[in-house]
Amino acid sequence: MKVSRRNFIQAAGSSSLISEDAAAEQQQRPNIIFVLADDHRADALGCMGNRIVQTPELDRLARDGVTFDNHFCTTPICCASRASIMLGQYAGTHGINDFKTPLSAEQVKQTYWHQLKEAGYQIGFIGKFGVGDKMPGEEFDYWKAFPGQGFYFPQGESGPHLTYIMRDQANDFIRNAPRDKPFCLSISFKAPHVQDESPAQYLPSKDTLSLYDDVVIPPPKGAGAHDVRRFPLAIQHSESRRRWGVRFATPDIYQASVKGYYRLISGIDRAMGSIRATLNESGLAANTIIVYSADHGIFNGEHGFAGKWYGHEESIRIPFIIYDPRSPHDARGKRVSGMSLNIDLQPTVLEMAGLEPPQLTQGRSLLAAIRDGHSDDRSVWFFEHHFPNNGWIPSSEGVRTKRWKYLRYTDNAAPFEELYDLEKDPTEVDNLAGKSGWAKQQAALHKYWQKWKTSLSSGASWKEPVTVSDLNKDGLV
Repeated sequence: MKVSRRNFIQAAGSSSLISEDAAAEQQQRPNIIFVLADDHRADALGCMGNRIVQTPELDRLARDGVTFDNHFCTTPICCASRASIMLGQYAGTHGINDFKTPLSAEQVKQTYWHQLKEAGYQIGFIGKFGVGDKMPGEEFDYWKAFPGQGFYFPQGESGPHLTYIMRDQANDFIRNAPRDKPFCLSISFKAPHVQDESPAQYLPSKDTLSLYDDVVIPPPKGAGAHDVRRFPLAIQHSESRRRWGVRFATPDIYQASVKGYYRLISGIDRAMGSIRATLNESGLAANTIIVYSADHGIFNGEHGFAGKWYGHEESIRIPFIIYDPRSPHDARGKRVSGMSLNIDLQPTVLEMAGLEPPQLTQGRSLLAAIRDGHSDDRSVWFFEHHFPNNGWIPSSEGVRTKRWKYLRYTDNAAPFEELYDLEKDPTEVDNLAGKSGWAKQQAALHKYWQKWKTSLSSGASWKEPVTVSDLNKDGLV
């Protein structure tokens, strides 16, 4: 039964008898552990078809749970995507596009963790908070977050790796969690993000350094480094190209970078194994939901790019696994093929706890998709990336349907456009924008982009401005 936060709290305090009932309901509500990786692209998991990266624990989580095969972030940069995850809103609505802007007092109330706290959950946060230069540590019962990007070896290279420091903090939280109320623990790994200050870029833990030594990583699928020449000069000279030179400019550098990236993912995987073992040892495993995702993906050389920021699949498609131990055995290992978004996490987590999302939430709960095995009602969504006044990462926006993607770089006086038929061109090599025979599709998707961009400032009256009926009418299904 879904209950509002207000009614739950009122009922809990109305009489001693009701308080006992409320306490019993609290104990029956599931614990939730939400794990967020940084820069973890969807295809860098064994359960997503990668035959090189070693992720046995995350693969087991997928076998025991539900995997969303087409999960995306709406804005591929840490600050905006993390705000979207917490708030269930597009960046065009919440307005957090840089690393300094914190959550406002009203936005804090909108977050999944604040909503759960008000409903009686103990809440904890470990790792990279990633939103604003002022973190709301006072909101949490357990607070081990750090500002900025953090350091993989905060105590020096002879000390423990950050992934394992966070693992130990998570295990400490689990062992000491109260047994008379549910908890929600957010674990926000730095991995597999680079260490920007280091020439080596990727700094994995010592126990993973021998992984992949005997493997040759294949080159990127689809367009290689030469593909960058079809983009405007603002992109050819952008930060994504500078970082490509640091990480992928030669075959040896490419091998070292991708292996370092995979080693950091394997470190997360080993940490997850330890956390699940602690849940079992503490008697909490049977009532603890585990959610695994990322803030965005990353280019590993595709199109001649490094970093993220743009609307191509490597940058926006991310892992999403939900494991609920209370699910029937025959429901485990399910795959959901329909599109889902990072803004869906907030309402999904709240429904797990029996709560309705706040009025300003723009995402949708995915629990029905888990039950039905599909989420086909989402047919189109909006992409955006704005990093204001920086001059080295071009801003872009667009829309994606199941088959089509339209991107528009908005900093140019004559905006550069991309149009892809993803059914025929999944690696986005053949830009159809401006080509003969594709004007109808480009015009329709341009219209959707305009409608969506305009809609995001409409506040509580917001509703998705483009529906499957629009796609049917324009022949885009």
